[in-house]
Amino acid sequence: MQMAVSSPATPHSEVRRADPCPSVGAPAAPLRTGRELLRATERYAFDSRGRSWMHLSTTVSLLVGALVAAGAAPWWPVQLAASILATLVFVRAFILFHDFMHGAILKGSKVAEGIFFVLGMILMTPPNAWRYGHNYHHKHVGKRSETSTGSFPLLTTEMWRKASKGDRLFYRVARHPLTMLFAILTVFAYSICFTNLKNDPRKYWDSAAALLCHLIGAPLLAIYGGFEPLLFLYLIPVVSAGMIGAYLFYSQHNFVGMQVPDEDDWDYHSASVATSSYLETGPVLRFFTGNIGFHHVHHLNAQIPFYRLPQAMAELPELQHPIRTTLRPRDVIGNLRLKLWDESRREMVTFRDAAI
Repeated sequence: MQMAVSSPATPHSEVRRADPCPSVGAPAAPLRTGRELLRATERYAFDSRGRSWMHLSTTVSLLVGALVAAGAAPWWPVQLAASILATLVFVRAFILFHDFMHGAILKGSKVAEGIFFVLGMILMTPPNAWRYGHNYHHKHVGKRSETSTGSFPLLTTEMWRKASKGDRLFYRVARHPLTMLFAILTVFAYSICFTNLKNDPRKYWDSAAALLCHLIGAPLLAIYGGFEPLLFLYLIPVVSAGMIGAYLFYSQHNFVGMQVPDEDDWDYHSASVATSSYLETGPVLRFFTGNIGFHHVHHLNAQIPFYRLPQAMAELPELQHPIRTTLRPRDVIGNLRLKLWDESRREMVTFRDAAI
């Protein structure tokens, strides 16, 4: 049960498509699809080691500085501001971790591996469990399934009608907003860490390490530091970063205008673009979210480093008109309401819309 945004029940005629860089006076050319489009993205799928190290070092430095200020500043409003900053930097740090797990940045670096292992422990995304679940998600993106391996489950209205009461309850819980609100427990501690550890303790030993890190670290912080360090160094930054990450993941694959391919027509390339959103943000949020809003580009080619995603979208006409979403309350609420894929209407619908 790991995790994706758009406007509420908007008719398809009103679905907003991003147009970040319309070409002027350029001759029309046939749009590439499938493997041809994937090949066109390959020129962006290379790592600049110096650039990647710069991003990692500045992110870690900013994170450490924010946490030091959150724990040591003499005035609580400064601590609160620093704690909120740490939350946002944790989100960015996770995107770098995510790219490293894909092999998009700093591949083969033992130093980077050590840094990201520590971040994985803090963010409760142990590398072994995360790699397994997230790779599964990429290979099966856009497929209808009751499984929550690497993603939120996705049922059609017909599958829902045939589901047992237990399966329906699980589905409702997995896609409920409260699950995202308490994602540090529901998604990260339970789904990513505990379930994998239970299934294969030897393989997912780092899940046990992550759980122990939190089960021991948080109480020790409270005992020896008191409530304020617990609040500003753990509850606000770590818990809030988990919540933000869960919603971002949900919104990337659960939005108005998303088109879920029929099982017989599914292929990785088209599903990657059709079932992945483009999250519009300003430059500040784009920095803290590590360009993950360019999600349709990332899913098409996960080897593209996060800092090249905007360039790929800007230079490839086929990627310039995805369905867009935002973090405006109307879009957030609307996307949280979407629950099922209606095959006859060819759109995501609410439980009420499905009349079930």
